[in-house]
Amino acid sequence: MASEEQVTKKYHLITRRLQEVLGGDLIKSILAEGRSPKAYWGTTPTGRRESFLFRAFWSTHDNAQRRWTAHIGYFVPLTKIADFLRAGVEVKILLADVHAFLDNLKAPLDLVAHRTKYYEFILRAVFTSLGIPTSKLIFVQGSDYQLSREYNLDNYKLCTIVTEHDAKKAGSEVVKQVESPLLSGLIYPGLQALDEQYLGVDFQFGGADQRKIFTYAELYLPRLGYAKRAHLMNTMVPGLMGGKMSSSDPDSKIDFLDTPEAVKRKIKKAFCEEGNVAENGLLAFVKAVLIPISELRLERLRGETGEDTEEGKESTSSQKPFSADDAPEGTVFTITRDKGGGPSHYKTYQELEDDFAAKKIHPADLKTAVRDAIISLLEPIRAAFLANEEWQKIEQLAYQTER
Repeated sequence: MASEEQVTKKYHLITRRLQEVLGGDLIKSILAEGRSPKAYWGTTPTGRRESFLFRAFWSTHDNAQRRWTAHIGYFVPLTKIADFLRAGVEVKILLADVHAFLDNLKAPLDLVAHRTKYYEFILRAVFTSLGIPTSKLIFVQGSDYQLSREYNLDNYKLCTIVTEHDAKKAGSEVVKQVESPLLSGLIYPGLQALDEQYLGVDFQFGGADQRKIFTYAELYLPRLGYAKRAHLMNTMVPGLMGGKMSSSDPDSKIDFLDTPEAVKRKIKKAFCEEGNVAENGLLAFVKAVLIPISELRLERLRGETGEDTEEGKESTSSQKPFSADDAPEGTVFTITRDKGGGPSHYKTYQELEDDFAAKKIHPADLKTAVRDAIISLLEPIRAAFLANEEWQKIEQLAYQTER
């Protein structure tokens, strides 16, 4: 049995910075018993041009098959996974290859197999760059269990109790809505619900856009005789242009493997109106990605990594927060003014937002700070790719049709 203090501390780690938690009492009860909760986060290995992107809203869980996956908005959920490990959570990473195949049949299974390997390379490189030990993560391919007799029988059972209305409603936020939808889109919510059972987890982690699928799982898994799981959700983050953007505009998207020159060009074009904090994708990125990473690094420097004693030991990136060398202790973000006036140091996001709203921070200076931070985040990932011939070959096999 764990003490109340231990439960409170671990539960705080597991749930901090999240938009919503469904079934928090379940997690608390597991922690109180002294057990380690089990969780999974999933992604679908689809097309590259539809993958490493900023988009109108960054999905933080793509197991339900948004067409855009594995973009740099993935720093949001992947950074959060560090908290799970610190709290002793057993984390599984689902590479949902069967789901990718079902995604409007955009890729045959042999091509999906290459893309699945490519995604694993990317995710491992990102985790390593963030200082999150991949040795503590369990990578699973959907086809390892989703093609089994038992899984498919449960899927058929779901089909006998789920109405078309409920299936469409569950996937309405994440499955493309068309006049004549394919059956594959209607079974997505059921497959994602069954994943919880077959991966043997206590909670599923995803984006707020997954909420309807999560409540669907909570409703229907018990009807199959399975336990109801908890669900944790990240907030959805507005994209580089602040509002809706065109997926056909290459300069509105940032790839994990983009060069510094490409990042500079794209950030320069980003929408960043002076004083406007409501439609500012750059500020949103600072809040959802840069400051959490800074806080993670500061905590790591203080030795506050909980049960994850390996965190940071094999990191391929700097352990320094996004602050100036002479910044006051506790600073998580620094903006240096191009035209003088001295730097501004921030210990919280709210301080930065207030200054930007009051027009104390010029958009050009914010862009420079965000640009440099993104370049530093991507540098070790790109270096890992350039140093790995196998990864490069897989990239060619996986995306030769999109060149």
